[in-house]
Amino acid sequence: MTPTLVRQHRPQAGPVPRADLAARARDWSEIQERMLVPLHEAVYERLDVGPGTRLLALGCGSGLALLTAVSAGARVTGVESSFPERLALARRRLAPQTWDAHARDAVRLVDGTLRDLGDGTHANAGEDSADGSPDPADAATAPYDIVTAFEPIGCLAGDSEGLGEELAAAAPLARRGAPVVLAGWGPPERCATSTVLRVATKLTEPLRSAGSWRPALRDDLEEVAQRAGLKPDGSGRVACPFGYASVASALKGLLSTGLFDAAISATDQAQVDKEITEALHPYRRPDGTVWMPNVFRYLIARTP
Repeated sequence: MTPTLVRQHRPQAGPVPRADLAARARDWSEIQERMLVPLHEAVYERLDVGPGTRLLALGCGSGLALLTAVSAGARVTGVESSFPERLALARRRLAPQTWDAHARDAVRLVDGTLRDLGDGTHANAGEDSADGSPDPADAATAPYDIVTAFEPIGCLAGDSEGLGEELAAAAPLARRGAPVVLAGWGPPERCATSTVLRVATKLTEPLRSAGSWRPALRDDLEEVAQRAGLKPDGSGRVACPFGYASVASALKGLLSTGLFDAAISATDQAQVDKEITEALHPYRRPDGTVWMPNVFRYLIARTP
C-alpha cells in the first residue's frame, strides 16, 4: 500500500476571489468531499481495486478517494493540479505515522507533475516478454492499472478544458488497455443541487463568465475521452445525495467546491451567501438538516 501525492502546477484562468483558501480546503475535506464516496466505491468495486492494484488519481483533492483505495490494498499516486491547499490536507491524511509499520515503510510522497513522477513507469511496461516470462519490472516501476479523474465535469462552462490533455499525458503511464475513469454530473432533472448551482449563472450572466453553471450534456465525458485518444468501454450512474447538518454547513460545503467563485468575483461574498441560502430553502428538513438527491455519471475508457 503506497500512497504517492504529486502536485501539478497549472495557471488559473480568470480572477481569483478573495477567500481563505486554507479554510476553503478544510471545508472541502470535512464536509463536501465525502459526498462523492458512493461514486468512488462503485468504481472501485466494478474495477476490482484491491491488493496489487496500481492506481493513478488525477485531481486527488484532499485524498479521501486515495484513502479508500489504499484501505483496499491498492498502491496509489495522487495528482492535484488546481488546489494545493487540498493536497496539503491529503498529505496529513496519508501521513506515514497514520499507518502500521509495514505500510509506513512503503509510503512515498512526491512533489511535481506527471512528467516528474520519476518512478520509472513507461508505456505498456510490465507486460509478458516475447518468451512468455514475466517482465522483471517490480511493483514500484510497473505501469498503472487504473487511472481516475473523479473531479466531476459537465457543470460549469469550460470545466473540462485541459482534462483531455491531462488524460492523454497519463495514458502512457498505464498499461495497454487500462481503464481510465471520468466522472460527471448527471442530468439536471436528477440532480437537486443543480437548482442551487443556477445561482452562479444568475449572478454571472451579465459577464457571460466561462465559470458559470450550465446543464450537464449527455456526451460530455465521451467527448473528453475522445480528445484524449481513449476508447469508451462502459459507463454507470451512482446516487450521491448531498446531505448537510445545517444550512450553514451546506453553505460552507458548496462554496468549498469552487463552483461559485466566478459569482463571487462578479458580485460579492455576501450576495452569493444570501442567494445560495435562499436556493437551499426547498431542501431543508424540519430538523434543520439539508438533503439534496443527486445522480452522478462515470465513464470507463481504455488506454490504446
